[in-house]
Amino acid sequence: MTVRVGVIGAGMIGQDHIRRLTEVVTGAAVTAVTDIDAERAAEVAARVGATALPTGTDLIDSPEVDAVLVTSWGPTHAEHVLNAVAAGKPVFCEKPLATTAEDCLRVVEAERAHGRRLVQVGFMRRFDAGYRQMKEVIAAGGIGTPLIVHCAHRNPTVPEAYTSRMAAQDTAVHEIDVLRWLLEDEIVSAQVITPRATSKRFAHLKDPQIMYFETAGGVRVDLEVFVNCQYGYDIQCETVGEDGLVRLPDPASVGVRAAGRHGTAVQQDWKGRFVDAFDTEFREWIASVEAAVEPTGPSAWDGYAATVITDAAVKSLDSGGAVVTVDMKPRPALYGGTA
Repeated sequence: MTVRVGVIGAGMIGQDHIRRLTEVVTGAAVTAVTDIDAERAAEVAARVGATALPTGTDLIDSPEVDAVLVTSWGPTHAEHVLNAVAAGKPVFCEKPLATTAEDCLRVVEAERAHGRRLVQVGFMRRFDAGYRQMKEVIAAGGIGTPLIVHCAHRNPTVPEAYTSRMAAQDTAVHEIDVLRWLLEDEIVSAQVITPRATSKRFAHLKDPQIMYFETAGGVRVDLEVFVNCQYGYDIQCETVGEDGLVRLPDPASVGVRAAGRHGTAVQQDWKGRFVDAFDTEFREWIASVEAAVEPTGPSAWDGYAATVITDAAVKSLDSGGAVVTVDMKPRPALYGGTA
């Protein structure tokens, strides 16, 4: 069968995923598009032979849509995801699942009432080959019991609209999700401190930031978030265990020897760094919809957990660096918990 996907939100990421669904992933077709900018929705829909619809509700209710992709403005995500769950349609939601923990819990409760998982959240790191290899090593006991994780998330620059809180909410949230998955352990506290600020930042921004997390099992995580590093988009992760360590590989790139130097290129943005992960993410999501099975990617509960943990990090930042306990509800059985 061909999975007919309706896309809510035709901005940059929405158009990139539409391209992916129509040109890269097999077994999918984009049949409907909506956007707050009706003219843009019509233009994008015409490009792929889809129908432009006035609202997200119209799209979700359309008999020509089997599954929903939400790539609209973050504060609208909860409404669209809840409507998709009510309609019984699988829904892929780019992060965040919702902008508040309360709205995330509304999605979780709606799914529990439905009785099976319909929601997948767009944390693409779990689909990156390097991270998957790291998880295999850790799960197989290849480094013994994990003790410490060192991470860095660096961007060359960010626009003036980027705020200090976004370092946790938009940037570190990817590490937060992938670390919970890598370690199969829950984060229970967060602390954010601010070292000497780079002169390359906008005056309102605290950059870099160093974030510390502790898991229920006692693993300590340090994460450098530096969004004006100038030199490139650089993602690092190293897990240290009792018997060894495992490190995320840098993207493959040719080595160049010239003018007395030997070097390799550094990626300049997230799209290039994780393009294969995005492709894999959507192949696996479409396969789950086609097979009428629950998605295997990040769940609504993972979306909730990430939001609660970033809330704790923001609270620490605002307090000047206090250690903040993560206030998370018990995990429901639908998501592998006991509640």
